[in-house]
Amino acid sequence: MTLSEKQAALCEENETDFSDLRAVFFNCTLKLPDQASHTSLLMDASAEIMRKSGAAVEDIRMTAHNVAFGVQPDMREHGWNHDDWPDLWPKVAAADILVIGTPIWLGEQSSICRLLIERLYAMSAILNEKGQSIFYGKTGGVVVTGNEDGIKHVAMNVLYSLSHLSYAIPPQADCGWIGEAGPGPSYGDDGAGFDNEFTQRNTTIMTWNLLHMARMLKDAGGISNHGNDRNAWSAGCRFDYENPEHRS
Repeated sequence: MTLSEKQAALCEENETDFSDLRAVFFNCTLKLPDQASHTSLLMDASAEIMRKSGAAVEDIRMTAHNVAFGVQPDMREHGWNHDDWPDLWPKVAAADILVIGTPIWLGEQSSICRLLIERLYAMSAILNEKGQSIFYGKTGGVVVTGNEDGIKHVAMNVLYSLSHLSYAIPPQADCGWIGEAGPGPSYGDDGAGFDNEFTQRNTTIMTWNLLHMARMLKDAGGISNHGNDRNAWSAGCRFDYENPEHRS
């Protein structure tokens, strides 16, 4: 992926160390793994900025995996013969940054994007060492493409879902591109959208905001668990924040 001069310059001028950060990009296109994805083209711009800034990045296309429907960590334990989600989960758990990319269909995110969010939801009951959801201390963003209206609607839906799961959402954590309403070129067709200043600006800002917030959260050791430790709400249990080992 070739960055614009502005995007490349920002990477070269960066003085913050992001080398210990990990990001995972989930492409929720409906296309098969061997087919070109317009969504991946825009996601690649964000991923390349992160790579050039030192962060480790992994790209995952959901259609390349047989992920079962459901809201349990491993749906093989609930009647499904196969479920790739348990193999994908360690990549999500290890990542400081999650970026979800989705096309727009009928004004909404793709069906496989919703599947991903449901499987993320299945893991939200896992607690970290502070008694918080395992997603505390992680940041999330969304990339949207299509040739129909709906970028902000889809972003609103996805970012709310991530926030509810306990991802931290930085300022301007979404970007997207849509062509003219109706049949027409999608992102990347004959270069469509590559020179769109609004899209490229928002993609760049989203990426740096994700990096900056992930850096702050990691340096701070995550978010304080004062008031948000789920263990403190256990029946008959009072949590002593001055002495985390104490329960009464």
